[in-house]
Amino acid sequence: MAEAITTDTVGVLVVDDHALVRRGLRAFLDAEPQLELIGEAADGQDALDRLKQWRVTGARLPQVVLMDLQMPRLDGIAATKAIVGSYPEVKIVVLTSFGEAERVHAALSAGAAGYVLKDAEPDEVATAIRAAATGEVHLDSAVARLLAKRMAAPQAGITSLTLREREILVLVAQGLCNREIAEHLVISERTARTHVSNLLGKLQLSSRTQAALLAIREGLVVSPG
Repeated sequence: MAEAITTDTVGVLVVDDHALVRRGLRAFLDAEPQLELIGEAADGQDALDRLKQWRVTGARLPQVVLMDLQMPRLDGIAATKAIVGSYPEVKIVVLTSFGEAERVHAALSAGAAGYVLKDAEPDEVATAIRAAATGEVHLDSAVARLLAKRMAAPQAGITSLTLREREILVLVAQGLCNREIAEHLVISERTARTHVSNLLGKLQLSSRTQAALLAIREGLVVSPG
C-alpha cells in the first residue's frame, strides 16, 4: 500500500519508450523543488511491473505518472486504464506529441487526469502534475479548446439543470470529488453522487471531464488555459 504523503513533494513516475525524452524529463523534475522523480519505465508494461513491485515491497508509489501514448508492448491508453483500475490513488497525466481529439477522448475515458502536449512550456507540465496530485483535471490549453469546440451540444442543454445541479456542475468543473462537493454544500456524499449522476444524464455526458469542458464552454467557469 502506498505510504502516506508527509511532504509537499509530488512523486512522479516517467513512462516513455525514448531514453532521450526520459532524460529530459529527469532534468526537468530535478529542477522542480516540489516534484520528485521516483522511477522511470520504458513502456506501459514496464510501468505496471514497477508499480506492482513497489506495492509488494511497501515502497512509496508515485502520486502521478507522466505517460506517453505510443509505446511498444503496452501503449499509454491501455496502461492508463490498467493503472487507474489497480492503483486508483495514482493519477495519470498523458504527455504526448498527439493532440487529436480522438486520442484525448480515449485517454480521458481510460481515466487520465491530465493531457499535455510535449511542446508545452515546462510550467504547464508542472501545473498538470500538481493538479493531478490534488485530484484536479488539467488539459493543455490547445487541447481544451479543441475538445470544447468538437464536443456536440447536448440536446437538453444547461437549461435542463436545476439550480442545485448547475451549482454542482461548477464544482465538478473545479475538480471537486463527490466527498468535497458534499462538504462544500453540506449534504451527504450519497446525495452529491446522485446529483452528479443526474446532471450527467440530463446533459448526455459520460464523464466528469466532459462536464467540466461543457461548463468551460458555457462560461460557467474559466478555462485553466
